[in-house]
Amino acid sequence: MSTTEKRHSDPERAQLRRNQVLEAAASCFRRSGFHGASMAEISKAAGMSAGHIYNYFDGKDAIIAAFVEQNVERVAALMHDLEQQDDPLQVMLNEAPVHLAENLAPDFWALPMEIWAEASRNPKVAAVLQDADRRSRIQFRAIIKAGRERHQLPVDDALLDGRIEAVIAIFQGVSVRALHHPELDAAALERACILALKALYFS
Repeated sequence: MSTTEKRHSDPERAQLRRNQVLEAAASCFRRSGFHGASMAEISKAAGMSAGHIYNYFDGKDAIIAAFVEQNVERVAALMHDLEQQDDPLQVMLNEAPVHLAENLAPDFWALPMEIWAEASRNPKVAAVLQDADRRSRIQFRAIIKAGRERHQLPVDDALLDGRIEAVIAIFQGVSVRALHHPELDAAALERACILALKALYFS
């Protein structure tokens, strides 16, 4: 039986090996950057040969695509939980401090920023990122619309689209601020963001 056949005959083991590669790649990308990290460096960190890695990923673009899909699944799980809530807007506001703190932590934003940077010059990576964003926005839009309807607030398309973009921009933007200004007052920033989110959700 060939290596590829064995891999497909044991999907659980294959997934474990894929995760092993992704963990190693994440560490290498954070440390060396997307272009600085070679497949040889990733294979060494993963404890397997470069040839073995190619059984699971065609190259670094495919590894990035897997990271993006992991994040889509993470966000989808969060939004699925929100969909079960009686008042998703209030729950999002209540949970905002946790997610803001997360987006301010270098361990959280270092890899996404590396992916964003690569997307700015690599059309293939950009297409993967934009498709993921579109799918997440569709799910998020439905939650925002249902929440605003519950509070008898306007839900016209232009308003919803603008609010959604602004909310996403706040969470993505705090990571950029943390990079530019590591000594920023996180508590003050959190209070200001909460004020903005409350207005975006409930006005």
